[in-house]
Amino acid sequence: MAMNQYRYRAINAKGRQIKGMISAVNEANLHQQLQTVGLELIQCSEVKQKGTPLMGGRGIKVRDLIQLFMHLEQLQSAGVPLLDSLADIRDTTDSDKLRDILSEIYREVSEGGSLSEAFAQHPKTFTNLYVSLVKAGEDTGDLGSAFMQLIKYLKWVDELQTKVRKATRYPMILLVVVILTVVVMMGLVVPQIVGFIKNLDMDIPFYTTALISSSEFFQEWWWAVLITPVILLIIYKVLRRSSEEFNYRMDVIFLNSPIAGNLIRKISIARYAQTFGSLFASGIDILGCLASAKKTVTNMALIEALDLVEEKVKSGSPLSEAFNASGEFPSLVIRMIKIGEESGNLTPVLEQVSEFYTKDVDEAVDGLVTMIEPALTGIMGGLIMWIAVAVFGPIYSSFENIDM
Repeated sequence: MAMNQYRYRAINAKGRQIKGMISAVNEANLHQQLQTVGLELIQCSEVKQKGTPLMGGRGIKVRDLIQLFMHLEQLQSAGVPLLDSLADIRDTTDSDKLRDILSEIYREVSEGGSLSEAFAQHPKTFTNLYVSLVKAGEDTGDLGSAFMQLIKYLKWVDELQTKVRKATRYPMILLVVVILTVVVMMGLVVPQIVGFIKNLDMDIPFYTTALISSSEFFQEWWWAVLITPVILLIIYKVLRRSSEEFNYRMDVIFLNSPIAGNLIRKISIARYAQTFGSLFASGIDILGCLASAKKTVTNMALIEALDLVEEKVKSGSPLSEAFNASGEFPSLVIRMIKIGEESGNLTPVLEQVSEFYTKDVDEAVDGLVTMIEPALTGIMGGLIMWIAVAVFGPIYSSFENIDM
């Protein structure tokens, strides 16, 4: 049966007005759904679909999810029933999309489904990691511990994303300044001086000729210069989505590149170890941890190596031996995992691996930014120097000829 999107206004049990969107067959079904979750419909209108469906994860920030699980953990610790907790969080969240998703989760749980099953119905918002941890909490009867593990993981993700954004903000601004400098100089400044230089009765140096040719090319083909990077980016993304072989080969190139490769590897190991540790601490078996943690890795070359790890563990190999056989993990990680296996304390060891590589990522990002900033500054300085020498050199030479 076809589902439509409805924008609604309703009142909850406390008399507070709630707005949002929800999927329903018709208005009667919408009214029934809202009554099920404790809301009384006031007004509704059908929303025409234009693109991304409602249940996409866009618009829901990591910090919204952190607040969600913090509230769930606090209410769970206070002994508040799960349905009441979901209703309270739904009515107080600032994210419209999260409110709509929580409305559907409330309905699914009230109809007899488990929280993990309700989360699984929204995979773009609640990934397999969330579902696995909540399912483990349900099986052990300790949902509070599962929520704590998710809070810890999400805080780590948020901190890492914040550091990367802050570290790359200035280089991006500097890159824009360099591009604008090229556009202004080649498109506006140089053309005004070219005519004067050409009229000089003297031999024009090669660097001035090169500047004139570059400026004329830019004036003639400026649209191609600006459009070409966009077209190449679109082609690259299309090939990434349509060709698994291309995807794999590009990831191998990125992973083996001298600067970015180490950063990609460290970020992947830190994320993988953090996820694996959270899952294992919740009582999930090794194979389940391997399968779920692997989904946090995006590089195809590392994913293929993790497939080998999973197969080796299934065949009875120790975890450290399986990681060693993959050939993609540093000896430090393998040694630490082996220590964790032998001591029976794998969880704290994985946390140590995550902390070590998180710090390493911070240093690597800082080092990369330290390299990018002077490089871009040097490019901009070199461009300005080239223009200055190419323009004023012939003019200065012409003055010398006049004096003679």
